[in-house]
Amino acid sequence: MTLDAFRAVLAANPAAPLYLMLPDGSFVPEHFHVTEVGRVQKDFIDCGGTVRSATSCVLQVWVATDTAHRLDTAKLAKIVALADPLLPSADVPVEVEYESGVVAQYPVAAAEVTPSGVLFHLGTKHTACLAPDRCGVPATAGAGCAAPGCC
Repeated sequence: MTLDAFRAVLAANPAAPLYLMLPDGSFVPEHFHVTEVGRVQKDFIDCGGTVRSATSCVLQVWVATDTAHRLDTAKLAKIVALADPLLPSADVPVEVEYESGVVAQYPVAAAEVTPSGVLFHLGTKHTACLAPDRCGVPATAGAGCAAPGCC
């Protein structure tokens, strides 16, 4: 989900409770805090030698012991708006960084408006060979590079 689409969901559902569903179907506890909104830019060279760049808006989510705390769509919209000067475009993908055993980043895959509030479905990220033509990876391989000296 892009930042623009994320903001639109928040704006269309003012003061609604928020829920974050992890890829395994479990939920981030309802009393989560959004402690950071940031632009993360990754500049890299893929295994075929192509220089690439990827930018995203990352919401860091943290769970404290204050179980009476509850973030709603209006408050989150205000927090996200504070990061406007840092975000180059509203077309960047939104990810949630959350720690449950390990710190992981989950792309926001979809939003669902329910009678209980707004449910954001979090997806998964995967690794891949970005230069299969240079590495000799068949299109159906999907398991990384196979050519010597690649990856």
